[in-house]
Amino acid sequence: MTLLPTLTGVGRLTADPEMSFTQTGKAVANVSLAFNSRRLNPQTQQWEDGEVFFIRGSVWERLAENVVETLAKGMEVLVTGEIRTRSWEKDGQKHERPDLFIRSIAPNLAFATATVVKAAANQQNGGQRGTQQRPQGQQQNRQGPPQDDPWAVDNAQGYSAEPPF
Repeated sequence: MTLLPTLTGVGRLTADPEMSFTQTGKAVANVSLAFNSRRLNPQTQQWEDGEVFFIRGSVWERLAENVVETLAKGMEVLVTGEIRTRSWEKDGQKHERPDLFIRSIAPNLAFATATVVKAAANQQNGGQRGTQQRPQGQQQNRQGPPQDDPWAVDNAQGYSAEPPF
Protein backbone atom coordinates (compact mmCIF):
# COMPACT_ATOMS: atom_id res chain seq x y z
CA MET A 1 0.00 0.00 0.00
CA THR A 2 1.38 3.37 -1.02
CA LEU A 3 1.00 6.15 1.51
CA LEU A 4 0.48 9.57 0.04
CA PRO A 5 1.97 12.63 1.72
CA THR A 6 -0.56 14.42 3.91
CA LEU A 7 -0.66 18.19 4.19
CA THR A 8 -2.25 19.92 7.15
CA GLY A 9 -1.86 23.64 7.33
CA VAL A 10 -3.20 27.15 7.29
CA GLY A 11 -3.50 28.66 3.83
CA ARG A 12 -5.33 31.37 1.98
CA LEU A 13 -7.77 30.98 -0.92
CA THR A 14 -6.37 32.71 -4.00
CA ALA A 15 -9.70 32.50 -5.88
CA ASP A 16 -13.33 31.65 -5.21
CA PRO A 17 -13.97 27.87 -5.19
CA GLU A 18 -15.28 26.64 -8.57
CA MET A 19 -18.04 24.00 -8.64
CA SER A 20 -18.49 21.44 -11.39
CA PHE A 21 -20.02 17.99 -11.73
CA THR A 22 -18.61 14.72 -13.04
CA GLN A 23 -20.40 12.77 -15.78
CA THR A 24 -21.96 10.62 -13.04
CA GLY A 25 -23.31 13.72 -11.27
CA LYS A 26 -20.85 13.95 -8.34
CA ALA A 27 -20.10 17.47 -7.17
CA VAL A 28 -16.47 18.57 -7.21
CA ALA A 29 -15.07 21.96 -6.26
CA ASN A 30 -11.64 23.19 -7.27
CA VAL A 31 -9.84 25.31 -4.70
CA SER A 32 -6.65 27.35 -5.22
CA LEU A 33 -4.53 27.73 -2.09
CA ALA A 34 -1.40 29.61 -1.09
CA PHE A 35 0.68 28.68 1.94
CA ASN A 36 3.37 31.08 3.09
CA SER A 37 5.64 31.59 6.03
CA ARG A 38 5.49 34.91 7.80
CA ARG A 39 8.09 35.74 10.41
CA LEU A 40 8.78 38.64 12.70
CA ASN A 41 12.22 40.10 11.96
CA PRO A 42 13.79 40.58 15.40
CA GLN A 43 16.02 43.48 14.22
CA THR A 44 13.32 45.56 12.50
CA GLN A 45 10.30 44.27 14.47
CA GLN A 46 8.49 44.06 11.10
CA TRP A 47 6.64 41.07 9.66
CA GLU A 48 8.29 39.61 6.56
CA ASP A 49 6.73 37.18 4.10
CA GLY A 50 8.77 34.14 3.17
CA GLU A 51 8.42 31.77 0.26
CA VAL A 52 4.95 30.85 -0.97
CA PHE A 53 3.70 27.37 -1.91
CA PHE A 54 0.76 27.36 -4.32
CA ILE A 55 -1.38 24.29 -4.87
CA ARG A 56 -4.78 23.51 -6.35
CA GLY A 57 -7.06 21.20 -4.46
CA SER A 58 -10.22 19.25 -5.12
CA VAL A 59 -13.14 18.78 -2.74
CA TRP A 60 -15.86 16.21 -3.42
CA GLU A 61 -19.56 15.61 -2.87
CA ARG A 62 -21.35 17.35 0.06
CA LEU A 63 -18.11 18.93 1.28
CA ALA A 64 -17.68 20.51 -2.18
CA GLU A 65 -21.15 22.05 -2.00
CA ASN A 66 -20.46 23.42 1.48
CA VAL A 67 -17.11 24.87 0.41
CA VAL A 68 -18.68 26.75 -2.51
CA GLU A 69 -21.46 28.10 -0.27
CA THR A 70 -19.14 29.09 2.59
CA LEU A 71 -15.65 30.06 1.42
CA ALA A 72 -14.42 32.90 -0.80
CA LYS A 73 -11.23 34.35 -2.23
CA GLY A 74 -8.89 35.79 0.40
CA MET A 75 -10.20 33.73 3.33
CA GLU A 76 -7.70 32.01 5.57
CA VAL A 77 -8.54 28.31 5.93
CA LEU A 78 -7.41 25.28 7.87
CA VAL A 79 -7.03 22.38 5.45
CA THR A 80 -6.04 18.70 5.52
CA GLY A 81 -5.61 16.39 2.55
CA GLU A 82 -3.36 14.06 0.58
CA ILE A 83 -1.00 15.35 -2.09
CA ARG A 84 -1.47 13.50 -5.37
CA THR A 85 -0.21 13.92 -8.91
CA ARG A 86 -2.81 15.06 -11.42
CA SER A 87 -2.00 14.06 -14.99
CA TRP A 88 -3.63 15.10 -18.26
CA GLU A 89 -2.86 15.39 -21.93
CA LYS A 90 -3.40 18.55 -23.96
CA ASP A 91 -2.48 19.08 -27.60
CA GLY A 92 -0.52 15.82 -27.58
CA GLN A 93 1.63 16.86 -24.60
CA LYS A 94 1.48 15.20 -21.21
CA HIS A 95 1.21 17.48 -18.18
CA GLU A 96 1.45 16.82 -14.45
CA ARG A 97 1.08 18.91 -11.34
CA PRO A 98 0.58 18.31 -7.63
CA ASP A 99 -3.02 18.35 -6.45
CA LEU A 100 -4.41 18.31 -2.92
CA PHE A 101 -7.24 15.82 -2.34
CA ILE A 102 -8.94 17.78 0.45
CA ARG A 103 -10.45 15.76 3.31
CA SER A 104 -11.39 18.73 5.50
CA ILE A 105 -11.37 22.49 5.12
CA ALA A 106 -12.74 25.26 7.32
CA PRO A 107 -12.42 29.01 7.78
CA ASN A 108 -9.86 30.11 10.34
CA LEU A 109 -12.02 31.49 13.15
CA ALA A 110 -9.24 33.86 14.17
CA PHE A 111 -10.33 35.97 11.17
CA ALA A 112 -13.96 34.98 10.57
CA THR A 113 -17.11 33.91 12.35
CA ALA A 114 -19.22 30.90 11.41
CA THR A 115 -22.62 29.49 12.20
CA VAL A 116 -22.54 25.71 12.16
CA VAL A 117 -25.64 23.63 11.51
CA LYS A 118 -25.24 19.87 11.73
CA ALA A 119 -26.36 18.02 8.60
CA ALA A 120 -28.93 15.27 8.98
CA ALA A 121 -27.55 11.75 8.58
CA ASN A 122 -29.31 11.29 5.24
CA GLN A 123 -27.61 14.45 3.91
CA GLN A 124 -24.09 13.27 4.69
CA ASN A 125 -22.32 11.85 1.70
CA GLY A 126 -19.25 9.67 1.29
CA GLY A 127 -18.13 10.07 4.88
CA GLN A 128 -17.75 13.81 4.41
CA ARG A 129 -19.91 15.71 6.84
CA GLY A 130 -21.15 19.14 5.93
CA THR A 131 -23.63 21.75 6.98
CA GLN A 132 -27.16 22.26 5.78
CA GLN A 133 -28.47 25.82 5.78
CA ARG A 134 -32.20 26.45 6.33
CA PRO A 135 -34.01 29.36 4.74
CA GLN A 136 -35.02 32.11 7.18
CA GLY A 137 -38.16 31.31 9.17
CA GLN A 138 -38.26 27.63 8.20
CA GLN A 139 -38.48 25.11 11.03
CA GLN A 140 -35.88 22.37 11.25
CA ASN A 141 -37.33 18.92 10.53
CA ARG A 142 -36.09 17.02 13.58
CA GLN A 143 -35.51 13.37 13.01
CA GLY A 144 -34.76 10.88 15.70
CA PRO A 145 -31.19 9.81 16.32
CA PRO A 146 -29.76 6.80 14.50
CA GLN A 147 -30.62 3.54 16.23
CA ASP A 148 -26.95 2.61 16.66
CA ASP A 149 -25.91 5.96 18.20
CA PRO A 150 -24.82 5.29 21.82
CA TRP A 151 -24.79 9.05 22.57
CA ALA A 152 -28.44 9.49 21.65
CA VAL A 153 -30.31 8.46 24.79
CA ASP A 154 -32.60 9.80 27.53
CA ASN A 155 -33.43 13.42 26.66
CA ALA A 156 -36.80 14.23 25.05
CA GLN A 157 -34.87 15.54 22.03
CA GLY A 158 -33.17 12.15 21.72
CA TYR A 159 -29.78 13.25 23.00
CA SER A 160 -28.02 13.23 26.34
CA ALA A 161 -25.21 15.33 27.71
CA GLU A 162 -23.89 12.28 29.52
CA PRO A 163 -21.50 9.87 27.78
CA PRO A 164 -22.79 6.28 27.43
CA PHE A 165 -20.03 4.82 29.63
